[in-house]
Amino acid sequence: MTTFLFDFDGTIADTLGAIVEISNRLAPEFGLEAATTEEIKRLRDLSAEQLLRQTHVPLLKLVRLLRRVRRDLQAEIPRLSLNPGMAEALLKLNSEGHCLGIVTSNSAENVHLFLDVHGLRPCFRFVETGASVFGKNRVLRQLLRRQGLRPAEVIYVGDETRDVDASHRVGIRVVAVTWGFNSRAALERHRPDFLIDVPQTLIEIASTV
Repeated sequence: MTTFLFDFDGTIADTLGAIVEISNRLAPEFGLEAATTEEIKRLRDLSAEQLLRQTHVPLLKLVRLLRRVRRDLQAEIPRLSLNPGMAEALLKLNSEGHCLGIVTSNSAENVHLFLDVHGLRPCFRFVETGASVFGKNRVLRQLLRRQGLRPAEVIYVGDETRDVDASHRVGIRVVAVTWGFNSRAALERHRPDFLIDVPQTLIEIASTV
């Protein structure tokens, strides 16, 4: 059976709106301008590297801001939704015997709370946190070693170009989903193994790999 590693924000949980709202609320405190709807749309077409260059936010300030966003997001977790069709796909993959895990830069507390609210914690064998906003390849490599996973038997599922890049660096296949942060065009440029528009397609992928 295949091991599916999932990103959390934007892939499983529909957190984009809450993250934008929290970031805009905190922006003045960090000397930043709130992002408009048009600005968010433009940013979705950028890779992680392009995004960092164009925002012109000092690294230390960015890390502090993201830490605050994660903390404030916890209060919103009980009200956040799963992305449509995700619960059904996760339950089906789990029932078919696939190993499911989460690799995220969000906190373990946020992830576990969300999974408990939606009754999905039993689907996941592990939740790996501590992934850097700048890339997940280091955490993925450590996870593969610790869990004794063979790269050929692992698929990562994420919504950002950095998910695709990290998977390529580690040598695992990657499914890019179009319902999260990055646009279809941005994801396509990074050449994921699969590019999907609905979670149901994950079940079809699982039956062919």
